Amino acid sequence: MHVRKVIGEVDFRLCDSCAEGVITDMVIEKQFHRSGLGTRALSHLRAQYPGIVWSTTLDRRVTRDLMRRMRVPRQAGGSRCSHADG
Repeated sequence: MHVRKVIGEVDFRLCDSCAEGVITDMVIEKQFHRSGLGTRALSHLRAQYPGIVWSTTLDRRVTRDLMRRMRVPRQAGGSRCSHADG
């Protein structure tokens, strides 16, 4: 939120059985890129779900550096836990 306006979102899925979370999409309005809001959003997500091990399916230039800085590894293609489909 920025002055009561949504300026981005983070999509993710969780598996409580495995204690794993996967960030599947992240969008922040272009004018707010490199403002630190991506870092704040991921930090908030981690705080909301303590004990979850995070990974990502994202491999876009815009998010790649952020995920690297935040130590969120890229998930190997197609590797989902057995609970994800249930």
